[in-house]
Amino acid sequence: MTGRGIDQILPHPGDPRLWERHARDARAYVELAEAAAGPVPRPAGFSWPWGDALETLDEMEPEVRVINLETSITRRGDAAAGKPVHYRMNPQNLPCLTVARPSVCALANNHVLDFGYRGLADTLDALAAAKIRAAGAGHDARAARRPAVVPAAHGGRVIVFSSGLESSGIPRAWAAAGGRPGVDLLDGPSAATAGEVAGRIRDIRKPGDVVVASLHWGSNWGYGVPPEHVAFAHRIIDGGADIVHGHSSHHPRPVEVYRGRLILYGCGDLINDYEGIGGYEQYRDDLRVLYFASLDPGTGELARLQMAVMRARRMRLRHAPAAERAWLRDALSRASRRFGSRIGLARDGMLTLQAGCP
Repeated sequence: MTGRGIDQILPHPGDPRLWERHARDARAYVELAEAAAGPVPRPAGFSWPWGDALETLDEMEPEVRVINLETSITRRGDAAAGKPVHYRMNPQNLPCLTVARPSVCALANNHVLDFGYRGLADTLDALAAAKIRAAGAGHDARAARRPAVVPAAHGGRVIVFSSGLESSGIPRAWAAAGGRPGVDLLDGPSAATAGEVAGRIRDIRKPGDVVVASLHWGSNWGYGVPPEHVAFAHRIIDGGADIVHGHSSHHPRPVEVYRGRLILYGCGDLINDYEGIGGYEQYRDDLRVLYFASLDPGTGELARLQMAVMRARRMRLRHAPAAERAWLRDALSRASRRFGSRIGLARDGMLTLQAGCP
């Protein structure tokens, strides 16, 4: 979420106006972060919000990098009526994204149309100009449903579908239609919907491909996963997906390995301007996670999952101290126990997934 307060600390801050009940200026969120942890440089460099995460990305060298982008990249458009929160980033601040070299931006979420169809068009144009693939939103339903395709070193492809559910706060009116721009909004976590998604996978998948289903779903807080979401994720895997990349929650949620495939029910936030906002301290949403999944290219099965834990301070990601990595290990282990998963802490400081645990 590189808009709002994050946009205000970057070299080209956009219009700071907000339409929120408690804040009318995006710089108020910078002030909250400064009150919590100390001064934030203004302007900060484009790499500032990523901080130590860039070093970790360089060390791990992931072949494909997928992010959920919950920000409209635009100077134009009217703020969406009826929404309590709006996110936008000045297009001149796009290097804040490109510095992390994302392969794909998933866009089917509840903020990409915060500034209407003009804002969406500008977002798609900005990503295309930066040669970042996008999925989950487009100028019509066909474009919104089209997956991003990334060539892989093993000769196959990584295919990324991006879809959302209304449970994440996506307005029904944002659904792309025949001649209407919008996002790929699914009808709900039903067997019929899972079958429709499986059909899309069958239409494009070839031997050697890896398929990622990126889903924006569920509430913002809490470790519980609704039974219908579990069933939906399982059906998506049964239908041909190799990874379910879930997001919307502001903190990490349980992890499962189903039929050898990885399900991340909620990845939590990575970059945002929430620092200093109180009310949900028990979830430690200042702890952020980078997920590094290694898959068998022949089968698509999970070989290893490593998780690098960061902590947001002064609107910048830093390596989390050992005690806080241990806290998150324990919290995720408790939450994931029902799925037969346990989280370990390796000597290098990474959290690791141990599946098939009693």
